[in-house]
Amino acid sequence: MSKNSHSMTKQLVFCAISVALAFVTSYIKFMRLPFGGSITLFSMFFLCFAGYLFGPKTGICTGVAYGLLQFLQDPYLYSIGQFFLDYPLAFACLGMAGFCRNQKWGLQKGIFLGVCGRYLCHVLSGYIFFGMYAPEGIDPLIYTLGYNLTYLAPELIATLIVVTIPAVKRALGQVQRMALSV
Repeated sequence: MSKNSHSMTKQLVFCAISVALAFVTSYIKFMRLPFGGSITLFSMFFLCFAGYLFGPKTGICTGVAYGLLQFLQDPYLYSIGQFFLDYPLAFACLGMAGFCRNQKWGLQKGIFLGVCGRYLCHVLSGYIFFGMYAPEGIDPLIYTLGYNLTYLAPELIATLIVVTIPAVKRALGQVQRMALSV
């Protein structure tokens, strides 16, 4: 096996593990909202971490794969546009964490960037496809902005706190060294 194919195999295995961990932790819900969305046990982290480890291209592909699995796990199909915004594109955004991989505080910045991208996708979907369900007298854009913040912001904040804990940072550094070693 060549050095490059060994590296690609290792990358594929790490990304598959990231998807599996995200999938499993997505079942551990602290809060589930009535019209979609939930606060989970750090499920977004694993997709962001894949992007952070291997770069945005790999991270985005990992996010798309997860988004398709998420649709199979808990499908909600209103239209083809809503499907793309709420599943493959929203979770692909989490892989954008790879854009911050070589920066100081790159993991934290990457997680923030990825979750903001996911938030934007869900807000667009909510406004375009579900705005008519906003309570009477409330602007649909304001409603979808707030609705999506109620589940994404708490998980984002908790994730940022956890990955900043020194022991967790050291453990993630060890995983990073293992993932990137040849």
